Amino acid sequence: MSKPRRQFSAEFKLEAVLEALRGEKTIAQICRERDIKDSWVYKWREHFEQHAVEVFGEGGTDPRYQAQAARIAELERVLGQLTRENAVLKKVQGWQLTPSRRSGG
Repeated sequence: MSKPRRQFSAEFKLEAVLEALRGEKTIAQICRERDIKDSWVYKWREHFEQHAVEVFGEGGTDPRYQAQAARIAELERVLGQLTRENAVLKKVQGWQLTPSRRSGG
């Protein structure tokens, strides 16, 4: 009879992939220590790299991400408004500091 298929947790796979990505150990060392095939580590690493963009990409479904994105948008809007107001105030201040040519002075 054949052996039952081994199943690995997401944490186990992540630890193996991160060890491989760090380069502290060779794939062969990682596989010997964890008693796994090197092809699995390569497959897990490829899967990890392909899906990393989804984790860091825009449009995440995480409510914390959405709340932070909304907060950033609001802060950018306020910053733009304050920048415009600051430019106007600098212009007005420049007019007040220059002597008037009408007064004959």
